[in-house]
Amino acid sequence: MYESLLKHIAKYLNQSQDPQTALEWVCAEIQQKLPSYDWVGFYFHKIEKKELHLKAFAGKPTDHIVIPFGKGICGQVALSNQKFVVDDVSEQDNYIACSIDVKSEIVVPLFMEGKNVGQIDIDSNTTRAFDKNDEVFLAEVNQRVATYLLRSKMNF
Repeated sequence: MYESLLKHIAKYLNQSQDPQTALEWVCAEIQQKLPSYDWVGFYFHKIEKKELHLKAFAGKPTDHIVIPFGKGICGQVALSNQKFVVDDVSEQDNYIACSIDVKSEIVVPLFMEGKNVGQIDIDSNTTRAFDKNDEVFLAEVNQRVATYLLRSKMNF
């Protein structure tokens, strides 16, 4: 499933002209094709403010469109440059609740030219929803998105 979805995403990105539309499409496609992915979003760094800004998402709307570096799982990834998998969000001290339904989360940093510029954030309403296959898949998604964004010269 992951491999065919990656090919589908790559094909779409190769043909897409508008970065905002492309990011929204990637979020929607992943959320629709993977049943345990209840919310999918891309946050990007605003370095001068030390904040993450939500650029695109699929799933229920969230109040968390700006997240300070260090706050919540996303904010921790912005500082650590490392992926973060949470099997059960109720066990996390620094978790920002987007919905009472969310049980687990995975956040994978997005690098462009070796620099962490953002991340893909996935919430699931299932505990322990993510494994190594999800980590690899999302890193691959980010690699394709980064290549696309570099080519499109998207302004953050």
